[in-house]
Amino acid sequence: MADILIIFHSQTGNTEKLAKAVAQGVEETANARARLLRAADTVAQDLKDCNAVIICSPEYFGYMAGAIKDFFDRTYEGLKDDAAVYKKPFGIVISAGNDGSFALSHIERICKGYRLKKVQEPLVCKGKATEEVLAKCRELGSTIAEGVNAGIF
Repeated sequence: MADILIIFHSQTGNTEKLAKAVAQGVEETANARARLLRAADTVAQDLKDCNAVIICSPEYFGYMAGAIKDFFDRTYEGLKDDAAVYKKPFGIVISAGNDGSFALSHIERICKGYRLKKVQEPLVCKGKATEEVLAKCRELGSTIAEGVNAGIF
């Protein structure tokens, strides 16, 4: 069974909607389970135990949410050389007020430090979550879960 960890932070609820749509896509996939966790509640063991991770962050001042950065800061030293996270598949969803590019590039850079493997192009949602964007989030969750189940990722 594909165990997909979805780490998110949300203050306005927009990023939470995106993360829940990703989780819905995972849950609608046979033999897949979504674990939707707030970044503040996520620990290193959660990342070790999953088959793939999807990071959902709002863009604040052109950067990722502090809670997402805090998760990375709290877990990096213990996981940077851990075989359990080596080439673990990951995806990113950004809720952007601007273009999301700076937040995205920093999350990707940090994931590279963990030696995670990007398996899907990131989703950047500019503004409020529309049904079209939520559908893309569900598709992202489903695609990553299917890829894990098929052994592609």
